[in-house]
Amino acid sequence: MERRVRLQIIALSGVFAALVFAGTQLRVPTGIGYINLGDAVILVVSYLLGPFAFFASSIGSAIADLVAGYPIYILPTFVIKGLMGLTAGYIMSAASGKKIITRLLAGLAAEAIMELGYFVFEIFIYGIAAAAGSLVPNLIQAAGAIILGIPVTLLIKNRFYDKLKSDK
Repeated sequence: MERRVRLQIIALSGVFAALVFAGTQLRVPTGIGYINLGDAVILVVSYLLGPFAFFASSIGSAIADLVAGYPIYILPTFVIKGLMGLTAGYIMSAASGKKIITRLLAGLAAEAIMELGYFVFEIFIYGIAAAAGSLVPNLIQAAGAIILGIPVTLLIKNRFYDKLKSDK
């Protein structure tokens, strides 16, 4: 990869990490944590950066947990949200990311990682009953992310997407 493109990806990752953080700050508290818009931003970032969305997704989300006062979630969030960005980004870039079905599959895969990742983590921390209690709020967050994230990617000009892809 050419040096200029690497620098662009690094710079965009920093900006997008800030956007993931901001989206995560738009939240509604639940019994264990909160529902937020960060996942919708992760799907948009995955569309734009491909697998490199790992960095923006993991860093922005982990910092959001730190600021929100959930330090126990920082490491799991870093891994889970990073895997979400990586997976969705890979699916979208491997299939050119232009078809709605590709975006839907990427969103479903990413949100399945989120749902399963937090469920397993919360079983170890809180027990199965509390972990099961977070399934519905996490599903609501997942559905909201897909419902918001996919249309936003449709609104993004293909010129930006095509330019980024042609530079790689």
